[in-house]
Amino acid sequence: MERYGHNPVLSPTRERAWEAYAVFNPSVIKRGKTYYMLYRAISSSDLLRKQGSSFSSIGIAKSKDGVNFSDRRRFIFPEEDWERFGCEDPRVTYIDGKYYIFYTAISTMPPRAEGIRVGVAVSRDLRTIEGKYLVTPFNAKAMALFPERIGGKLTAVLTVNTDQPPAYIGIAQLGDDPALWYSEMEDWYKNLKEHVLTPDPRRSSLDHIEVGAPPIKLKDGWLLIYSYIQNYFLQDVESRVFGVEALLLDLKDPRKVLAKTDYPFMVAEEFYEWYGHVPRVVFPTSALLEDGKLKIYYGAADTICCLATVKVREIMDVMKAKAMPAFTRYPQNPIIKPNPAHDWESLATFNPAAIELEGKIYILYRALSADKTSTIGLAVTKDGFNIVERLDKPVYVPREHYEMKLTPGHSGCEDPRIVRVGDRLYMFYTAYDNVNPPRVALTSIKVDDFLAYNWDWEKPRIISPPGIDDKNACIIPERINDKYIFIHRTGGINIVYDYINSLDSIDPSKLLSFKLIRPRIGMWDSKKVGLATPPIKTEHGWLLFYHGVSADNVYRVGAALLDAKNPENVIARTTGYLLEPLTSYEKEGYVRNVVFPCGAVVRDDTIHIYYGAADTYVCTATASLKHILTQLIAK
Repeated sequence: MERYGHNPVLSPTRERAWEAYAVFNPSVIKRGKTYYMLYRAISSSDLLRKQGSSFSSIGIAKSKDGVNFSDRRRFIFPEEDWERFGCEDPRVTYIDGKYYIFYTAISTMPPRAEGIRVGVAVSRDLRTIEGKYLVTPFNAKAMALFPERIGGKLTAVLTVNTDQPPAYIGIAQLGDDPALWYSEMEDWYKNLKEHVLTPDPRRSSLDHIEVGAPPIKLKDGWLLIYSYIQNYFLQDVESRVFGVEALLLDLKDPRKVLAKTDYPFMVAEEFYEWYGHVPRVVFPTSALLEDGKLKIYYGAADTICCLATVKVREIMDVMKAKAMPAFTRYPQNPIIKPNPAHDWESLATFNPAAIELEGKIYILYRALSADKTSTIGLAVTKDGFNIVERLDKPVYVPREHYEMKLTPGHSGCEDPRIVRVGDRLYMFYTAYDNVNPPRVALTSIKVDDFLAYNWDWEKPRIISPPGIDDKNACIIPERINDKYIFIHRTGGINIVYDYINSLDSIDPSKLLSFKLIRPRIGMWDSKKVGLATPPIKTEHGWLLFYHGVSADNVYRVGAALLDAKNPENVIARTTGYLLEPLTSYEKEGYVRNVVFPCGAVVRDDTIHIYYGAADTYVCTATASLKHILTQLIAK
């Protein structure tokens, strides 16, 4: 997602009392060269006190570019008894020479489910209203017409029982006379279950859904951008996550869900989405398709109107649960398995570093013994897939007190990352004694000694800030502005960075750990993130693969692009994941549902990524470097 750099596109105007408190949940339609925005407007505080609750009407504004809106005026306001306490959240569709503007009509105060229904206003020119009608005799919100007839009939999508959960998204076919829709919807509601989306897009009974934008027709189906609210029915309001998601509906029978997102592709992150009338809300109410991109207009914090764009192709990839692009797994995975003949690697072999030297790829993998001590083994491949050599003894073992076992359980040298700087190889790994927090250790070896299997490793040093859980570490393997950038994960949650002057004299007490990449609330990387492989230099910047953990503890892999000259600036980040646990060897093992890369090698345009699967095996997969960069570089 790319938010418009000058958000909001519409803010409250104190000079107009009817829209002085908030303007949000916009519906934008383009006719000719003009964009029209209809939006919910809440009146100033004096009216709020008089009414005892929010007093909403619907405004309209015009624009030539879709971002600078002017000529604002009140367009739809309470007149009928069934809307006497507010007109909210419009959705507009142009069809058969008319604009049909559906909106939420409030008839009770305080609002009750039976008094929250859908009305429609019909206009031929967006200047005058030729008729207003109550549409639903039951509780409903967020209704919108499809932009063309389906099976010869006007067809609408709406949220039913929005305030009497569980809510459903339903499809209704209507006659041509809006005055008859009320009675038609009465009959429709009697057989509600026949009209709702199948399968139900909700992932949990604790979640809530609501129609967002009017559907958009694609060759593969109807694209419905909608609001998915995680944990809506928990008593802890703070745990709610408002997200933007997508459904692909069948062209002929839009009740059928062909594909859907597994996680939101947009959540509240910016300050203007976090603070307002209702904090931490992004609520999509309009989407336009232009030049292969969706322009999604949304309400932020129930206060302002904002805009974000995203490539349709990327939405489709995410919705179909594809990687962008999907890494191709080696068919003979796993390439390294535990060896019961060697106690030091009898329990698991996983989380491998990788480096190419003199035409061979050296894989340094974490090995777990029967007593759960981690050491580092070595295997070699020439073609990137088939192991031609595997040593029968570890090449690196715990030597210092901070990585020696203090109590029964996990300890040792874990999850290496390795880079070449000059004539030395620098290996970063997690040192753990099973009592104190895990910390990052650094050692090095001359390239010549490594190739000769002369394991003369430098004495390791702890380079983590004191007293902090720290792991998943490496450097960008060249100086930038005469400094190295040390990337690691402090506190078990965020990817952070520090500038260091020398690899030979890092003072852990002086590290500041600036945040680089954070988890995204409600998404596939919502719980924690960590560096995967050492950053890869490309013509567009540093490509950083990272692992993300979801709320249900599934490890997936994504990517970010860092600025070449100032890597603390994140240019882009994949919306979806590039690799997720799918196979039995990734889903079942010592730790279930894990793909965890620590090494990557680029040969021509092919990225060979080496990863731990279910904390049990070493596996590999490939992808096109150009293809991945295409997903990250804005066109």
